[in-house]
Amino acid sequence: MEIERKYLVQKLPEDLDSFPFRELEQGYLCTDPVIRIRKDDDRYELTYKSGGLMVREEYNLPLTEEAYQHLLPKVDGRLIRKRRYRIPLTDTLTIELDLFRGDLAPLVLAEVEFPDKASANSFTPPHWFGEDVTFSSQYHNSNLSKK
Repeated sequence: MEIERKYLVQKLPEDLDSFPFRELEQGYLCTDPVIRIRKDDDRYELTYKSGGLMVREEYNLPLTEEAYQHLLPKVDGRLIRKRRYRIPLTDTLTIELDLFRGDLAPLVLAEVEFPDKASANSFTPPHWFGEDVTFSSQYHNSNLSKK
């Protein structure tokens, strides 16, 4: 189960370079249901996500690089490339800040994953977060992948 809130970000934190990041590349084999392949630095995975906005089922399976390369030409729409920073927020919460590359730039989204719906519903975002787009499917990566 994935429970997360998502926000547009207009102004990046000043100390962004002090946080670790990964380079992600992901494409969608299907968007209903969501079936995604992802390269995360040197790790590869296949993901299934159910429908929903703030709460969704999510299953991840490891892929080999060869399997990823085999599936890559089967991607529908655009291949999404982004840099993901991991920024600690509390002892239990981390911000995943995505800076999109290519034709999706300069889009920046922040996501925070929660242990339960109550925590997600009572969340107060940091001052540098912008509009809450949790309940807008427009900002799901599967929809951003559509050209």
